[in-house]
Amino acid sequence: MIATAEEFVELRRSERQKEYSRAAQDDAPREVWLDIIQRFPDMRFWVAQNKTVPVEVLEVLARDPDPRVRSMVAMKRKLTGELFALLAKDQDDSVRATLAHNKKIPADILGCLVGDQSQIVSAAARERQSRS
Repeated sequence: MIATAEEFVELRRSERQKEYSRAAQDDAPREVWLDIIQRFPDMRFWVAQNKTVPVEVLEVLARDPDPRVRSMVAMKRKLTGELFALLAKDQDDSVRATLAHNKKIPADILGCLVGDQSQIVSAAARERQSRS
């Protein structure tokens, strides 16, 4: 368990594989995740990458100003219907294209992305549809 924001940052910046891996796999209380997001903006991407980060934290990160963070959120299989819908309307093509590749994307949202104005997004959605 990661107990503090500082511990997460230290683990993430570590050159030791075991510590570095903890930043991607260990759980932390919701308050710790939110503290990291608030005080360490350069760590938001890595918070989104963590396999245990709760949906409540993903809801915050799905609105992050950095499209790389939102794209990382778009990869998560535990997204709610609301988060899928929010990210499907993201202003950044790369976020929508990443979402189209999500194995848990609802069929109706995938269908909307097939008709996306961006060729990158619509192609990604068609590719995902062909695998379903």
